[in-house]
Amino acid sequence: MKYAFEETQHERAAHLRLGEDWRSPGLRVMVVGGEHIASNAGAGIRWMDATDAPDGLWLFLGFRDGVGHAAVITDCVPDALEPQSLRFIGPTIAPEDASLAVEAVGLSRWHQTHRFCPRCGTETNVIKAGHARMCPHCGAEHFPRTDPAVIMLISDGSDRAVLGRQAAWPPNRFSTLAGFVEPGESLIDAVRREVMEEAGILVGEVAYAGSQPWPFPSSLMLGFHGVAETFDITVDGDELEEAKWFSRDEITELTASGELLLPPSVSISRWLINQWHGGEISGNWFTGR
Repeated sequence: MKYAFEETQHERAAHLRLGEDWRSPGLRVMVVGGEHIASNAGAGIRWMDATDAPDGLWLFLGFRDGVGHAAVITDCVPDALEPQSLRFIGPTIAPEDASLAVEAVGLSRWHQTHRFCPRCGTETNVIKAGHARMCPHCGAEHFPRTDPAVIMLISDGSDRAVLGRQAAWPPNRFSTLAGFVEPGESLIDAVRREVMEEAGILVGEVAYAGSQPWPFPSSLMLGFHGVAETFDITVDGDELEEAKWFSRDEITELTASGELLLPPSVSISRWLINQWHGGEISGNWFTGR
C-alpha cells in the first residue's frame, strides 16, 4: 500500500441499491458515526451481524469475496463499541477493510450535513441504499459531494523541495502545499495558483502522481509533482506561516534528529515526499494532514 485508501478493494454493486436484495444472509455490518467507526480494541474494524447492529441509517457498501457489507450510521458510535477515528486507525487496518470504511465514513459525513434540500429547504428522504437523497417537495435528487483538492510536492528540478507549515502547527512540523480547486479551474492551474498564493513561487512543469479519497469531511486529494521556475519564497501569512526549501540530505538528517516532522504514512503527502526523496526517511507526526 502506497498510502491509505489508495484503491477500492470491493465491488460496489450499484445495481442493487434500488432494492433490498443486498440485505442478504451473512451481511457484515460496521457501525459509523461521523468519522468514527466501531473497532476491535482500538485497532481493526468491528464487523457484526445485521441482527446485532444498533438502530440507525443503513448504507449498502457492496461485496467483497462474495459477501455483502453494509454500515449503520448513528449519531455517535457507542463507547462499548470502542469508537476510533478512521484517520487514526486507517494505517492499521487491512486495505480491503479500509476501502469499505472510507466509503462508509464519506457517506456518513455527507448525511450528517445534508439533511435538507438546498433548493427549497425541505428535509430530504434517503434513497438508493444511502447513496442519494430526494426532496419530497420539489423532487430534487441530491448525491454525495466530493471536493477536489490539489496537493503537490514542488521541487527546484534538482535537489531541493519546498515544504510549508501552517500557523497552528508546532515550529518543526512541515508538509506539502495543498488547496482546493476553484470553479472553472483545471487541476494544473490550481496547482500553480495555490503555490503562487501560498509561497510566491512560480511553477512550470506539473505532472499528476496519484489520488487519495480523504473523507474528513469530503475531499479527494489529487497529488502532483511540480517544478519551480522561481525560488524566492514569500508566504501569504494566511494558509502558511512559514515555507522553506529542503535538500534531500537535510530531510534525511533533520527527520532522523527530530528537528523536522513530516506527514504520516497514511497520507498521500508523505508518499509524494518519499517519491521525490527516493531514500529512507525516519520520523512521523500525528495522523492529520
